[in-house]
Amino acid sequence: MSPERQAKNAARAAAIIAQMPLSELRSAHEMTQTRLAEIMEIEQSEVSRIERRTDMYLSTLRSYIEAMGGRLIIQAEFPNGSVEISQFHEVAG
Repeated sequence: MSPERQAKNAARAAAIIAQMPLSELRSAHEMTQTRLAEIMEIEQSEVSRIERRTDMYLSTLRSYIEAMGGRLIIQAEFPNGSVEISQFHEVAG
């Protein structure tokens, strides 16, 4: 494969990896629903429900991400740049 083609494929793979559902994100961090539930101090069935939801509180999403060792950042993207929305830093988790 040419270097140009390799670079194009690598960029496409990175874009695919950068967007994934919560369940895939959890799996990528080699964490089970049971372990995540233990960390979040909820039932495993609640983790399953969270992963299937398309609408949830930011505090729920923040708790889920933080239980995996991450940090939730809310960002707005515009044609001339991106802005991190800071008011959500104060949402209780």
